[in-house]
Amino acid sequence: MTILVIGSVNADLTVQAARIPAPGETVLGGDARVSAGGKGANQAVAAALAGAHVALCGAVGSQSDPFRLPALAGLKRADVELSLLHTLDAPTGLALITVAAGGENAITVASGANARFGPEHLPADWSGLTHLLLQQELAPAVTREAARRAHAAGLTVILNAAPAREMDAALLAHTHHLIVNEHELAALVGRTVDQDELAVAAQSLLKLGPGAVTVTLGAQGSLTVTPDMVYRLPAHSVQVIDTTGAGDTFCGVLAARLSGGDPLPQALHWAGLAAGLACTRPGAQDSMPSWAEVVEAEKLR
Repeated sequence: MTILVIGSVNADLTVQAARIPAPGETVLGGDARVSAGGKGANQAVAAALAGAHVALCGAVGSQSDPFRLPALAGLKRADVELSLLHTLDAPTGLALITVAAGGENAITVASGANARFGPEHLPADWSGLTHLLLQQELAPAVTREAARRAHAAGLTVILNAAPAREMDAALLAHTHHLIVNEHELAALVGRTVDQDELAVAAQSLLKLGPGAVTVTLGAQGSLTVTPDMVYRLPAHSVQVIDTTGAGDTFCGVLAARLSGGDPLPQALHWAGLAAGLACTRPGAQDSMPSWAEVVEAEKLR
């Protein structure tokens, strides 16, 4: 089973600070750290670490670009297939991340080569693939066309609708499993969603195409709805150091376990456990646990 991830590839420039700056405020932080990131690359690494065979289709800058090698380092370590990676005449994407003392983060992204990735860069051959994992850091036209082609080719399409965008009915029509957080859910349904309305709001999206909708809830775990069931899973209790990459870990591990044949409740459990472990270490890809670590954490629960 092979998962194709189509998405962004970035280098992350991260600074730890006492708090996230308010508008117009300067906050002194610690040393800057450069690491691999981008939602597409992050989720590809998480899926590969969870045991899946993963290929990534995305874009980076030229060999001389200073952020190209840092952006690709984690993908290479995780043995993600990069034959579909494009080199474009643009800087490699860069994310500027401030992490507050409590673990919350604020992120500004300079998209670079990711913004130049167009439908013409999508794979011509979809054979040998079983699952497509998408996010929303590439242009909407790219994500929509990728979902359409994958659906037509018989792949299972998993969409993490992050960062938040308004409803795209054509995209959801080709999505089998939709993953959102509370803010992204609100953007899709066009209104603020109270805690007691989460299931109803998620179920409303099932009418647009997805067979399952998962809402990630941070420390409250996750909520998943299908036409027949509602699953509520608690979060794995951890000492939070940095939440960067936790959502991407959840998505990648969920895709990996589903592609490996796990039933949905079990796949959700593994995804939540891995995401919790990712919060105990700084960084995005650097924080993602190996599958052996996830299994060991399960034994200790």
